[in-house]
Amino acid sequence: MDFLDVVRRRKTTNGPFLPDPVSEEHQRLLMELAGRAPSQLNSQPWRFVIVEEKDTIEKIAAISGESMTEAMSNGTFFERYKPYFRFSAEEMATRRDGMLFDRLPAALRPFTSQVFTARGQKLMNTMRVPQKLGEENRKLVAGSPLLLGVMLDRSEYRPGELSSFYSVFSMGAAMENVWLATVELGMGIQFVSFPMEVPGNWAKIEGLLQVPDSLELMAVYRLGYLPPEQRRPAIDWSSHERKLPSQYVFRGTCETPQTGWDTPVETGNPA
Repeated sequence: MDFLDVVRRRKTTNGPFLPDPVSEEHQRLLMELAGRAPSQLNSQPWRFVIVEEKDTIEKIAAISGESMTEAMSNGTFFERYKPYFRFSAEEMATRRDGMLFDRLPAALRPFTSQVFTARGQKLMNTMRVPQKLGEENRKLVAGSPLLLGVMLDRSEYRPGELSSFYSVFSMGAAMENVWLATVELGMGIQFVSFPMEVPGNWAKIEGLLQVPDSLELMAVYRLGYLPPEQRRPAIDWSSHERKLPSQYVFRGTCETPQTGWDTPVETGNPA
């Protein structure tokens, strides 16, 4: 696949993976490409733990599902991230960022505008939406053949110091390499983020992975091969829109937006 196509096709996988194990060849390739990322002074602060053990995956899945249910039941999730939620195609086309909730149960659709109100939260709790979403999340994580824990060396990751920024920047570059490689390999990837939303739950995952004091667990991802047809969850969102260059690129100074670049660049393979 052409590299530019890989970048443009990169996305997050919200649905299930095939149950097939990720081959050792592909695991090795993903880790090699992660290690090819740039880092300040070639510090290479990233560390990874590959998890295939079903029992561990199911325990992490349970923590993730419970975290999602709790964060959505008490309203903290919606309150924290409401600037990023879109409920109409028109709003999404204008803003060109955030997540469009374009798949909801019929009973919930009339109340989408009230999702951030006390009444909306009560309605969702009455309909057990947080429990349904939490169980869906648990199944997705539990059904993943591979989890990837991403850590930073604490000797490099020192919050409050410049080295901390360099470390996080480098980790992001390493994970982008992994993410792009999944496109080429017919795989999907998704950040398992909900345990971070509930105090104490991230520490439970650190315990399961036996993360030493010398390392900081920064993220956990689920990975697997994509099925031919991807089934969407009952409640789902899409985030295909991207801001136009005129919305995020400036020329000369930050007072002059770039013009003339909003039409996508057409590229072709040389003969």
